[in-house]
Amino acid sequence: MQISGNTIFIPGGTSGIGLALALALRDKGNTVIVGGRRTELLERIAAENPGIDTVTIDTTDPASIQAAAGQVIARHPELNVLIAMAGIMRVEDWRKPESFLAAAEEVVTTNLLGPIRLIAAFIEHLQTRPDATIVTVSSGLAFTPLKITPSYNASKAAIHMLSETLRLQLDGTSVRVMELVPPSVRTTLLPGQETNEHAMPLEEYIAETMELLESRPDAKEIQVERVKFLRYSEVRGEYDEVVAILNSTDPHASGA
Repeated sequence: MQISGNTIFIPGGTSGIGLALALALRDKGNTVIVGGRRTELLERIAAENPGIDTVTIDTTDPASIQAAAGQVIARHPELNVLIAMAGIMRVEDWRKPESFLAAAEEVVTTNLLGPIRLIAAFIEHLQTRPDATIVTVSSGLAFTPLKITPSYNASKAAIHMLSETLRLQLDGTSVRVMELVPPSVRTTLLPGQETNEHAMPLEEYIAETMELLESRPDAKEIQVERVKFLRYSEVRGEYDEVVAILNSTDPHASGA
């Protein structure tokens, strides 16, 4: 993906990594459309950030995805980048079905079905563009699990393998697949994470990510240094040790 000159849709871009990335990409000379569920929040983002367009979308609702896709393509027919950013994280105790099932279903619907439905809604249009990119968002926890978030880990592992497979299927088309692999970042993904000293500061994550996007436009994965502790634990032959470290410390430590 080239760092400038794109038209980019970021559903799930109203806060955290999504919004910070949207603003950074706008500042690099891209047209950016942010999607989210809350109309009043979208209106405030548009008012406070000139150059950012917005569209209402609920990525857990197939009809909402289809309607939003129609609006985005109609208003921005030059759209060539989809960043499937929307995601949630829930603490689950699988020893008690009544305490985890609803949360697990919510995580899978948002983190896995959401991106699948988004890609389905945009893939035909993206293939008409001469240089298009689908950006998925996995996690370091796709590769080394945090015991308190089973469904999140599983959903992000699925996103990783989906990305790998889509890249094979789309080979020979104009559409590339790029995967963002974030570590724990100071956002509101989990309560208290935005102030946790072990999580990576948001501005540092965005700065390093933008540098990687600019220097490696053909990269398959965008991995900041902080996430490699988890991403390559098994490759290094340290999987069991890293799992033990990750799950014996603060949930946001060690690049989770």
